[in-house]
Amino acid sequence: MSSMLIYESTHATVHEEEVRVPDSNEVVWVRLENPSPDEVKHVLGDVFKCHPLLIEDAVKLNQRPKLDTYKEHIFLTFFAVSEQLEPQEIAIVIGSNFVITVYTNKLPFIDQLYLSCQEVPERISHPGAILHAILDRCVDDYSVIVEHLDDRLDRMEQAVYHNPAIRIAQDIFQLKRMMHQLRRVIVDERITLTAIAHHSFPYTRDEDDVYFLDIMDHITRVVDSLDIFRESLTGLLELQMSMKSDRMNEIMKTLTIFSTIFLPLTFIVGLYGMNFKNIPELRWDYGYLYVWILMIGIGGLMWYFFKRKHWF
Repeated sequence: MSSMLIYESTHATVHEEEVRVPDSNEVVWVRLENPSPDEVKHVLGDVFKCHPLLIEDAVKLNQRPKLDTYKEHIFLTFFAVSEQLEPQEIAIVIGSNFVITVYTNKLPFIDQLYLSCQEVPERISHPGAILHAILDRCVDDYSVIVEHLDDRLDRMEQAVYHNPAIRIAQDIFQLKRMMHQLRRVIVDERITLTAIAHHSFPYTRDEDDVYFLDIMDHITRVVDSLDIFRESLTGLLELQMSMKSDRMNEIMKTLTIFSTIFLPLTFIVGLYGMNFKNIPELRWDYGYLYVWILMIGIGGLMWYFFKRKHWF
């Protein structure tokens, strides 16, 4: 699906047309959603005369975040994040009076921006304004993802505290792998934003730099949060292993204490269970009671001794 939003600077109005070459008094935003390779080649190559390497990158959409500068335009790759925490690539082509976005999966925030530009024409009055709006919404979604990860990490910590034996290691490793992938993408995007904000980017105005610096500040906070979450996940896994080990030690200590208490009792029972005739207590009327008193006394003394030593 392709569509083009046109801002006419003469009357400060916005309207939608079929994709065409913009006039000198127009700023356009061309949106290519899940386009075919032929459609991308037609719009970028035939209409806007983009470089063949740029067209190739836009068709494949398998790039890491980057910024390539050509003679008449700039190619920028940025990523949105879906609700499933999967990066969604967006190819952005910026020229003197146009912005072209190419992406495969449907991105709701792009639709919202497209509608808001129709309602507020100033949002599309300059290519830098369109670029800022797209990148800002992507980074805002990163913040939402960070909050989601924070809540998920809290739930995992509570689950481990309540049940150290819960099977959570696989979820932790999957989450860490996903965070590593997300962090790698976002760090590359921060480099791209630095190039836009701190260098003479040809298609933004000087007053736009502060807005791109604000986006860079937000994305830096996201990277810091992801680093903290990854460390927390590692600590959570170590905490679970430690709690399991402590629990096992408590179980082994309890079993050892009971085994130690019953060891002399087993000896007494074995002693009087021998098949010898001359056992003094064998024909004693109170022999059975005597053995019980002896075993209970020894067991009680050992229990008291362990208590005094704070072994349980």
